Amino acid sequence: MTEQLTLYSYWRSSAAYRVRIGLNLKGLPYRTVPVHLVRDGGQQHAEAYRQLNPQELVPVLMHGDRVMRQSVAILEYLDETWPSPPLLPAASRDRQRARAIAQVLACDIHPLNNLRVLQYFDRTWSVPQPEREEWVRHWVAEGFAAIETMLTDHPSTGVFCEGDIPGLADCCLIPQMYNARRFAVDLTPYPTLVRVEQACLALPEFDAARPENQPDAPAPEPAPA
Repeated sequence: MTEQLTLYSYWRSSAAYRVRIGLNLKGLPYRTVPVHLVRDGGQQHAEAYRQLNPQELVPVLMHGDRVMRQSVAILEYLDETWPSPPLLPAASRDRQRARAIAQVLACDIHPLNNLRVLQYFDRTWSVPQPEREEWVRHWVAEGFAAIETMLTDHPSTGVFCEGDIPGLADCCLIPQMYNARRFAVDLTPYPTLVRVEQACLALPEFDAARPENQPDAPAPEPAPA
């Protein structure tokens, strides 16, 4: 019997979003513990949470009494522990490609646009919000241009980033697409990314992982009368 999985998550965290998708694709039930990254000065900075993750970041995945950190490492742990359905393809060259796409998203784009970076710009250098948002759009566009080239007309690109089964790269792509839309990035130059996004979001595993479907997501504002 599988030990309980507990995910420390924030509804709008793209790193936590990746892990939610992976858990759903594996069909693994889990309990969500919300960690609000803004309220109370950021609940991730509380001493109790710091004991779980000295980086003071989400997500953290608990598997029984084992503590796991870093979203991509967590996804690979899930794939090694529950191999079916796979998040990585069988061939080593295809696994390398999937990991490369995932790392462009998780290691090159996302860290530059992380909440703590934007907060540092604001609190330390008083960078105005329009300039902070332009910073986000610039680095998203740089990364997306590279990934669009990596995917377009590549023989390994299928319905999803790597073949016709959603996997690691898609787990990383969809949260970054959400962020791009949030910051009004023009997605016109990236038709392959948009196509893959549409295919992913049509699946219930991706839909259930959407930020707005999380238990700690704010209630939607009522429509105007």
